[in-house]
Amino acid sequence: MTTASSITIRKYRIQDLSPVVRLFTDSVHELTAAAYDETQRYAWASRTPNLDTWQQRLEGMETLVAEDGSALAGFISYEPDGNIDLVYTAPNYARQGIASTLYLEAEEQLKAKDLKELRTESSVVARPFFERHGFEVVDEQRVTVRGAHFLRYNMRKSLLA
Repeated sequence: MTTASSITIRKYRIQDLSPVVRLFTDSVHELTAAAYDETQRYAWASRTPNLDTWQQRLEGMETLVAEDGSALAGFISYEPDGNIDLVYTAPNYARQGIASTLYLEAEEQLKAKDLKELRTESSVVARPFFERHGFEVVDEQRVTVRGAHFLRYNMRKSLLA
């Protein structure tokens, strides 16, 4: 079993694009199956993702990746204004502290920018993770993605002591 202490965190590089997108897709399809049906999972994470769209999305954010040797264990993407957009772990690294390690590193980087608050739009599955890290639900939203309906949560965390 891997531990978070054996993980290396580094900045995303363009050659990480395909592995990051594959990790995202695998994570959605394998780790959210208890909460989302097949239609929802395919709407959320196409099995044939558009890498150009992903590249554009990631270029607008800071992204950190977690590696276990040469294996990609997870990633987090966030905007400089404190919006946490993506936090995913590879299915075989789930529940091993990888997402928390990534989140804590991102939070430190964002605190260094003197931000007062962090935000995220969380899935049902990710809500408990964010709550463990001090986020609170501001409101619930019902959204439609490619014809599938989802419940998500606008969440906030104050960085003021």
